Amino acid sequence: MTGTLYIVATPIGNLEDITLRALRVLHEVEWIACEDTRQTRKLLEHFGITKPLVSYHEHNETGRAAELVEKLAGGGSGALVSDAGTPLVSDPGYRLVHGAIAAGIRVVPIPGPSAAVGALSAAGLPTNAFRFCGFLPPRSSQRRKMLEQLKAETGTLIFYETPHRILEALEDVAVVMGPRPVVMARELTKLHEEFLRGTAAEIREDLAARAAVKGEITLLIGKAGMVQMDDTPIEDAVRVAEQHGLPRMDAIKHVARQRGLSKREVYRLIAGEGGR
Repeated sequence: MTGTLYIVATPIGNLEDITLRALRVLHEVEWIACEDTRQTRKLLEHFGITKPLVSYHEHNETGRAAELVEKLAGGGSGALVSDAGTPLVSDPGYRLVHGAIAAGIRVVPIPGPSAAVGALSAAGLPTNAFRFCGFLPPRSSQRRKMLEQLKAETGTLIFYETPHRILEALEDVAVVMGPRPVVMARELTKLHEEFLRGTAAEIREDLAARAAVKGEITLLIGKAGMVQMDDTPIEDAVRVAEQHGLPRMDAIKHVARQRGLSKREVYRLIAGEGGR
């Protein structure tokens, strides 16, 4: 009789987020495959679980997947975990799951934490349709190409990003996507959890003023056609845009896009308030 492969989600920060079912499964399986044995051992020790750990990461995934499928085929169950969150979501595991299914081995998900879904639930952006896109490409040209391809998406876009690339990524989002609503979620479920909301340019300005940006980052971008809510008076918004270096007419166009108005409407509103 073949074993069962359990795909076990683990906390992304706060250890209290692990489920009772996940703890039971980790107690019962014969072995646990994980990205970093040191990281997983800390989690297991916290909950008093002692199991053989098998290293399974992107550099050994192809060969190790075949070994683990053979183990499962011989009987006995195992679990796959990532360092944090749900395995296979921007983490290794696809080859193992695919191989297990091909071998007729039962694969059982043990749901739990996911930074993408956690961030989406508290972002304040539409949730009726969304697309998880994993990590943004490391180079600006590649990022802009991807963002251009996703520009017309009608759902919320979700990305993971690293602290050392977030300023450049936000700059590319601002250039390609324009002033649509953006949310940056940082260090979810941890002590310094933070949500920043605004346009990509506004969030970038906030982060650029800091000595450093640290922690795990989830970046969410509002759907196409969605404008950032802003109750700043039109004239003040135009003045701020000018202070950031935009010529008068470009500032008017920028504010018009932000508010979902035409240039003519913004110009008329400014003229009605006295203009310049």
